[in-house]
Amino acid sequence: MQRRKFIKDTTLAGSALLASSLYPFNFLQASINKQTHHFTILHTNDTHSMLEPFANDAKYNAGLGGITSRSAYINEIRTVVEHVLLLDAGDIFQDSAYFNLYKGEPEIKVMNFLQYDAATIGEKDFSAGIDNLALQIAKANFPFIISNYEFTNTPLEEKTVPYVIIKKGMIKIGILGIGINLIDLIPNNFFGNTKFKNPIRTANEVAEKLKKENCDFIICLSHLGDKYDDDTLSDEILAKENFFIDLIIGGHTHKFFKQPRKYFNRNGYVTVVNQAGWGGLQLGRLDYKIQQTKNKNLHKNETILIREKNGE
Repeated sequence: MQRRKFIKDTTLAGSALLASSLYPFNFLQASINKQTHHFTILHTNDTHSMLEPFANDAKYNAGLGGITSRSAYINEIRTVVEHVLLLDAGDIFQDSAYFNLYKGEPEIKVMNFLQYDAATIGEKDFSAGIDNLALQIAKANFPFIISNYEFTNTPLEEKTVPYVIIKKGMIKIGILGIGINLIDLIPNNFFGNTKFKNPIRTANEVAEKLKKENCDFIICLSHLGDKYDDDTLSDEILAKENFFIDLIIGGHTHKFFKQPRKYFNRNGYVTVVNQAGWGGLQLGRLDYKIQQTKNKNLHKNETILIREKNGE
């Protein structure tokens, strides 16, 4: 009896070892997939060169905003959260004396200092012309992502990328960028020979490529605008018409979202849309839990009003 039990136990153990050598995915990947991974996305949009807080005697937003306070909030979050992405959805430039004097250089230096991971382009970023935008982007320590602008034979050729992949812990995050049609928004000579490609088609093509690159989470930095009363292309339409995008971080329409909006995409999964106002007044925060290749749960979100912190 003891001999039979020994042979049985040895056979089972040997079979398990053989299976693990022939099919290591069944054991190792299953273990990884059961783990829950956390990461936090911080985002801004439409800062419009507002690097200083609104004046204390301003009629609206008195004392709010400003890079110093934004930096304090970001640094505080980074001290307690291991995996943080900091992103911007465009219209970094215009509207302040800083831009009028320095054409965007301080804004890029500030974003370098805050260690942004990526940004996309809004129409206001062309406000001093395409040559200037190319000059300023060249100073950035982070990528400018724009998937549906074709910059061949322009000063921006090879200055931007259609997507990036960033790894946070065990999670691969793919990021693409979608810009608004520039015609009728700014003078044609400001963007030169830039060609505008269909946003939905392009977003789906790039997101599919990111999926094939085994990205676990896909973000679109969009400057299309939240939604409109007519059929103008918007984040809402993109959210419903895409196949693989998990999150759209929006801009252009200056909306102060109280809560992220959720839409079912063409595959029947949820695409979340969020936007954080304008002028550097807010910082969006989205905290995700994700089981690799499975559940992607937005388990907490917060809109942070940028004001002077105690002790600053």
